[in-house]
Amino acid sequence: MSEANQNAQEFETAANASETVAEFEDHRRGVLGKLQHLLHVNPSFVPLIVLVGAIVIFGLLLGSKFFSPFAMTLILQQVQIVGIVAAAQSLVILTAGIDLSVGAIMVFSSVIMGQFTFRYGIPVPIAVMCGLAMGTLIGALNGWLVSRVKLPPFIVTLGMWQIVLATNFLYSANETIRSQDIEANAPFLQFFGTKFSVGGATFTVGVIFMLVLIFVLAYALKHTAWGRHVYAVGDDPEAAELSGVNVHRTLMSVYMLSGLICAFAGWALIGRIGSVSPTSGQLANIESITAVVIGGISLFGGRGSILGSLFGALIVGVFTLGLRLLGADAQWTFLLIGLLIIAAVAVDQWIRKVSG
Repeated sequence: MSEANQNAQEFETAANASETVAEFEDHRRGVLGKLQHLLHVNPSFVPLIVLVGAIVIFGLLLGSKFFSPFAMTLILQQVQIVGIVAAAQSLVILTAGIDLSVGAIMVFSSVIMGQFTFRYGIPVPIAVMCGLAMGTLIGALNGWLVSRVKLPPFIVTLGMWQIVLATNFLYSANETIRSQDIEANAPFLQFFGTKFSVGGATFTVGVIFMLVLIFVLAYALKHTAWGRHVYAVGDDPEAAELSGVNVHRTLMSVYMLSGLICAFAGWALIGRIGSVSPTSGQLANIESITAVVIGGISLFGGRGSILGSLFGALIVGVFTLGLRLLGADAQWTFLLIGLLIIAAVAVDQWIRKVSG
């Protein structure tokens, strides 16, 4: 056989051989591994499953009393403030930070809106804009201390919480503006409490604002460069900076947006309770963190969906209303919510192993 024929025969043999060069056995692709991967890719599935499970269980126990349109929308009305604040908290936690000042910013912004209107006679729309600007300014200060001075977010926002709360009490002289006065002279302050009915369900403008806010932020986080930068900074700020992400600008935008959203929550708070009270919303920071953790956003940053925060807030609302209708002691709600928080963190650690 000539050398040319021998080379041709070797080529045909090589061409007809299997194309497989190397194989790596995936030990994680059993049923459990597939579930782990699915939850890793879709982190809001866990709180969604818990939410649906809770609705089904309370629905079976309470029947039409729980499944009525009034009860369902009542849950939305009860969680609207927590849901809005949780959206702000979610943005900060996605950058591996935490904001303990969200509740104080919310209350102080509402006090600014009320006091500017009734103490100085400023037109209500301008007073509202001043309140929104104050929330954004406090958020910007938080962001500057975290991104430029490099102070830990926990310390910065813990200090800011005390400063804003003290300023709130000193400025307002602990004075509450009554609901009747607001309704008669500045009803625009109660705009978020405006109710309307669809079928047997009753909604408020605050509920619609919460839902629109969550969906807009969910879209921005998933489909814009800014959203990808937020996740990148939360996952690894050094690697993000080496990749060309402006970490300082991203953190500033997140904290300023968080402050603005909290100020909107303050406006919604006036609509919810009717009055402007410097003592309201004291637990908003804890409640927002609870909704975010139960909603599956990792406290280590860089992973989670803001839709999960909405589901987390709704889970708390379903448990609270369901247990109340069952006549259970209020302490059972705290006990179950505590168990849910620990379970959520445990599930998050288990899911994280898929990327380890």
